[in-house]
Amino acid sequence: MAASAGKPEVLVIGSGPNGLAAAVTMARHGFPVTVREAGETVGGATRTLELTLPGFRHDACSAIHPLAEASPCFRELPLSRFGLSWIYPDAALAHPFDDGTAVLLHKEILKTVETLDAGDRGAYQQLFGPLLEEWELLAPELLAPMHFPTHPLLMAGFGIHGLRSATGLAENRFQKSRAKALFAGLAAHSILSLDRAGSAAFGLILGVLGHLNGWPFPKGGAQQITMALAGYLESLGGKIVTGEAVRSLNATSGKELMFLNVTPRQALTIAGSRFTPGYRQQLESYRYGPGVFKMDWALSGPIPWRAEECRRAATVHLGGTLEEIAAGEKEVWQGSHPERPFVLLAQQSLFDPSRAPEGKQTGWAYCHVPNGSTVDMTERIERQVERFAPGFRELILARSVRDCAGFERYNANCIGGDINGGVQDLNQILARPIIGPHPYATSDSRIFLCSSSTPPGGGVHGMCGYHAAQLALERLGR
Repeated sequence: MAASAGKPEVLVIGSGPNGLAAAVTMARHGFPVTVREAGETVGGATRTLELTLPGFRHDACSAIHPLAEASPCFRELPLSRFGLSWIYPDAALAHPFDDGTAVLLHKEILKTVETLDAGDRGAYQQLFGPLLEEWELLAPELLAPMHFPTHPLLMAGFGIHGLRSATGLAENRFQKSRAKALFAGLAAHSILSLDRAGSAAFGLILGVLGHLNGWPFPKGGAQQITMALAGYLESLGGKIVTGEAVRSLNATSGKELMFLNVTPRQALTIAGSRFTPGYRQQLESYRYGPGVFKMDWALSGPIPWRAEECRRAATVHLGGTLEEIAAGEKEVWQGSHPERPFVLLAQQSLFDPSRAPEGKQTGWAYCHVPNGSTVDMTERIERQVERFAPGFRELILARSVRDCAGFERYNANCIGGDINGGVQDLNQILARPIIGPHPYATSDSRIFLCSSSTPPGGGVHGMCGYHAAQLALERLGR
């Protein structure tokens, strides 16, 4: 749709998926849109780079994208026309154990429960089956700001389980270690201590998405998501300017509508002078969570998993039992670095030959660490991989590591290495980034926040930008 005369110009700062989602939403309604990006390429945390050796393409941050494929925002956009295609591994994830076996989360629930102990199969179906059946109604409720639900009974049913701690729910629902460990790995994506209320919700949502879409990832790398969004935006007449950091809004006319795809800390730096003292105080109290230590490997061959079925999944959770995963995540929240960290590993090149030279493979992994950590976790991560895949180290041709400071240099939104845009506990889900019915609005009526520091939080789904744009359109009477 061409831009219409008389509509205010729209400036979006930051070209991650949320910024681009806001830009696309406004451009589809005929607004003239410009996106300004500090980096040389679009993408924010969704980029693909040669981090190790030539020909080995690694996702710089996000890698596996169940939320992107299932996003209500992205699903209504013609992104396939702009080069985005999804790869669906045989299984969403694998969770190996020290005895050489593994649990696989398949798209089909019945295939998943076959990998569990007999006593937990019915309980698993009873937990995830109803959520999967109602997902199309639940998704818009869960991926939105706080509101009175359209389907209150469904949300109440989800809340009965989701408001619990992950350890509490797993111990209550399951008898054996395999199902408990599977759920712990899912919930640990929250980057919360698993004894915290609300941590179970993340395990439930990610488990349902595994059964819904099998945790796909983009062919060619995570960059393809943002390139498709950027291509569609430009087809609508939008403009993208890269290599241009916006450090202050003082040079703007004040007439533009502005969407800041940044966290509260940067928003205060960029636009603090335009906010009221009360609003500034609320942003100043926003809390950031643990960081990550990430590794990428160029490998001479596939990772030699002791449990062969691990090769059927692009995502592998390394942490053994519920008890081990929960202990490690709790240590991180206490400011320590676990000797046996929970490691999230991806092996996309098994399913996407474009990621590595012929006959070679890539590996991608990270663990959680205290915010701002400077500890090198290389040995601990590789020891965890070697534990479940003896001989792994012999395949390493080159490695790339990024600590918390490296993440913040790469993407200013990763404050202290926090990749979720801030803690996602119950308090900060209610107040993300402030308490109120319109979390995307600021005290300046022409400035909106649209980063993962707004609902529904971290993940590649574009819903923060989409909802911010919808609020702006509502206020403009569109």
